Amino acid sequence: MHQGMGLEAYNALPLRRAVHAVYECCYSVVLATDLAGGRPFADHDSLFRQADTLLFSLGEDSIDRVLQAYPHIGARPRSPKSVCEQCSVWDDDPAVMTQLNTEVQHYAEQFGFGFVMFVEDCCAHRAMAGIVDRLHNDRETERKVVRNELARINRARLERMLGPEGGYYNW
Repeated sequence: MHQGMGLEAYNALPLRRAVHAVYECCYSVVLATDLAGGRPFADHDSLFRQADTLLFSLGEDSIDRVLQAYPHIGARPRSPKSVCEQCSVWDDDPAVMTQLNTEVQHYAEQFGFGFVMFVEDCCAHRAMAGIVDRLHNDRETERKVVRNELARINRARLERMLGPEGGYYNW
């Protein structure tokens, strides 16, 4: 994944490379192409706002294709010995992962698409709680929640791609 390139370097990339960099963040060729085509951006916030605008303008079919590209949330525990300090649940515990996979499957059966959630500093236990909470939503509400979660994920990934506002000092 492209990381810490700085906004100036991103603005200067050839179109194909800029599309590739954004695609790694959002898994949408349409969004990546339109965002890269909207360069140059004056600052990070203008890029983030445009990314949100483009995401929220995508049709439901495009969102479904984005969701298909996301990894299954229960497939990758953080590390072999990771434990959530807040809830003391081991993410590599087979019982926890089996329960998480069951909840993810229940979610997919109810809504017809995969579960996605912004999971920075999140453990399997909190992901399960998020699934259980969201199972109370109707399909239309959940589609809106999914777009908001995708926007949060995109923003975090775009921030990582760009690095700090002034960029990193290149030796």
